[in-house]
Amino acid sequence: MTKAVDKFHEFDRFGSILGLERVRELLKRLGDPHEGMKYIHVAGTNGKGSTCKFLEKGLAGCGYKVGLYTSPYIEKFNERIQFDGRQITDEELELYGDQALAKAAEMVADGLDSPTEFEVVMATAFLYFKSMNPDIVILEVGMGGIGDATNVIEHPLASVITSIGFDHMHVLGDTLAEIAVNKAGIIKKGCPVISNVKDHDAAAVIARKAYETGSRLYDVSKIKCSTDWISPEGQQVSCALWYTDYSEVVISMIGRHQAENLKTALATIEVLRQNRDITIERSRLYAGLKEAVQPGRFEVIFGPAKGENDPEETAAGDWCGAYVVLDGAHNDAGAEAIRQAMGDVFPGKRTLIVAGMVEKKETDKVLAHLAGVSRDFIATQPDYEGRAMDAEVFAEHIRKTRDEAGQPLNILDVCNAPAQAVESARKQAETGRYDVVLFTGSLYLIGEVRSILHGSTDYDYYRTLKYGDSREGGDK
Repeated sequence: MTKAVDKFHEFDRFGSILGLERVRELLKRLGDPHEGMKYIHVAGTNGKGSTCKFLEKGLAGCGYKVGLYTSPYIEKFNERIQFDGRQITDEELELYGDQALAKAAEMVADGLDSPTEFEVVMATAFLYFKSMNPDIVILEVGMGGIGDATNVIEHPLASVITSIGFDHMHVLGDTLAEIAVNKAGIIKKGCPVISNVKDHDAAAVIARKAYETGSRLYDVSKIKCSTDWISPEGQQVSCALWYTDYSEVVISMIGRHQAENLKTALATIEVLRQNRDITIERSRLYAGLKEAVQPGRFEVIFGPAKGENDPEETAAGDWCGAYVVLDGAHNDAGAEAIRQAMGDVFPGKRTLIVAGMVEKKETDKVLAHLAGVSRDFIATQPDYEGRAMDAEVFAEHIRKTRDEAGQPLNILDVCNAPAQAVESARKQAETGRYDVVLFTGSLYLIGEVRSILHGSTDYDYYRTLKYGDSREGGDK
């Protein structure tokens, strides 16, 4: 971890305070580096990170230099700021981070409210992107929309809303319509809006905001897309968008929810194409989309060995040939997507679930969906000071949950640390009882588990099916 990241974390004490006054002042003192660039702004409860990745890789495949700002990171802070397919380096993070931090300190010295950690990082990203001269920058909203620091941009090429669901309700509201009001805050006057929001009340809020701002709304929620085939390695999706055929798109991200995210990204690309903001070449677009991956989102780490000399053979042996799947679902909709994906990709397979969550999440709703995947659980907790749900408390939630047949769930182990949970799961897999081990419940947990697997002394054998060893280079 760099010194800049340590300094960013010092601003964490100010919390996640929504509002644009602080970040506007900070950017003004930095010379407004965010001005003069082209943006695609993406908000949503679930799916915004994957949609951003589809947009990034699809546009890059067509020859565009693309900046990407996203959060949270899975293993390394540098993941949050990327340009042209590479993470910001530690040296670049120090250079631009120090500039943002210096101006933040000036604000405090002048008696103004301090920027939050997210705002300082956002300012750092703007400085970095400005220096790289991107064709397009894709901004993922941190929380909500209207008061999120990313909303400081004034005229994006498109405002994209991937979904509306229940999350961060203590900040965003208790109903989907209230949450939609916040997320619809990214809609700007005269800028096209692409929405894949299925709830009627929430969709009505977005439509009203688009009308009030004179922005054309492209509602793709009712456009059908089909999955032609699906496997642990990926899937093929086909859809038609306003008389433009996008058939047989092969992607590496798995699940019906990822087909929906692909549809949202393709709709955004199609709108920009029709508006002559971009030009695309079909084969290059498809090649780019296939490269889009999101670590920790139904990520298949490895599966059964393919032969005696296969480099995955040792890893498969460690887990007795079981697939290992990582998914950071932490709310109702995310857990529902896991259940669907597990049924589509691993129908009838014996599954062990290793789960841990943070406080203030929809624990019982998440467990109700997971109970439809398996009755066998290992309870653990993320290493997230102050917010992690204690493993024993989480285990009590599991004990109270019943599957659809009314049967209680089985707790095989309760582990206070992710490393213990990984080792416990490995021992269970060695019995040969399980075809799949699913780690889930929090992106914080998934980041730790991923690092544990990658940091193994035998990690040379832990290469992934799709991503390779992602230790090199440079949502909870």
